[in-house]
Amino acid sequence: MSRLELRVPEAGAGERLDRFLAAAQPDLSRSRLQALIRAGRVTVSGRPGRASRRLRAGERVLVELPEPRERAAALAPEAIPLAVVHEDEHLLVLDKPAGLVVHPGAGVATGTLAHALLHHAPQVAGVGGATRPGIVHRLDKQTSGLMVVAKTPAAHRALVELLRTRAVRRRYLAIVWGLPRAASGTIEGPIGRDPRRRQRMAVVRRGGKPARTRWRVRERLGGAALLEVALDTGRTHQIRVHLAHVGHPVVGDPLYGGRGRGGLSGTAGERSLRAAVLEALPRQALHAAGLDFPHPVTGAAMSFTSPPPEDFERALESLRASAAGGAAGVPR
Repeated sequence: MSRLELRVPEAGAGERLDRFLAAAQPDLSRSRLQALIRAGRVTVSGRPGRASRRLRAGERVLVELPEPRERAAALAPEAIPLAVVHEDEHLLVLDKPAGLVVHPGAGVATGTLAHALLHHAPQVAGVGGATRPGIVHRLDKQTSGLMVVAKTPAAHRALVELLRTRAVRRRYLAIVWGLPRAASGTIEGPIGRDPRRRQRMAVVRRGGKPARTRWRVRERLGGAALLEVALDTGRTHQIRVHLAHVGHPVVGDPLYGGRGRGGLSGTAGERSLRAAVLEALPRQALHAAGLDFPHPVTGAAMSFTSPPPEDFERALESLRASAAGGAAGVPR
């Protein structure tokens, strides 16, 4: 059993309990939150809370999260190398490589970032939960880049609140198929489980969580584009879902159309280019390149950047070379 403690800020006064929790814990589905509330595992100032309860500033919300049976055992530390960008007594910022799962889940019991954190900083054990020690936000397995991790319960609570109030700014680089017509834009659409393919998320009409993604074109690359993307919310697969929804799937994304033809029309030269790009980058072309937030204890402004890894750069170079030579045959 892990416990999550939240304090209702002034801005949260008057908000329904279920909506407050959905915003504070985007990784938890709305149905699971409702089940926890019905089971009496959510208390407000020491009393069981109702989903419709209106919160008051300063109230203490406590959520009990039962561990799934297959993950109930405590995690064992594993000596997995970590690229630590910054560390102090309260938190650490790391550069996660593609291929590293953040925490145990279905079919993944070992070799995760959570196991590595327990080896690097044993004091994170139990901070935020037994299977997610210190973790306040996630990156998909095949997404690389910056993450912040809490080392103390106080830092964890504060970082969760900073994320909930959107005081944490996360910037991503994404290579997408196709050329957006505009130089920048905003994508808004609720995200929920895809009703036809349950392993995917999708923009849905009913039951989804509000989501907003902002983007701008950094570089046009023939039949593709390099985008800078910013999240105003933090839904599962949000960037991948939103960009695919508007017809620009992330290059290499196997779940949302990024390994298909994309912005290329299908000539022999374009098929060769697509193969070269996907060989250079055998994963989705998504990198968490920037992270800004006020320090959860001192309040000092923290700002970090991460250059794209080698595989990302190789894919860019293939596209740049093709665009320069006009091989893609698509107006730039």
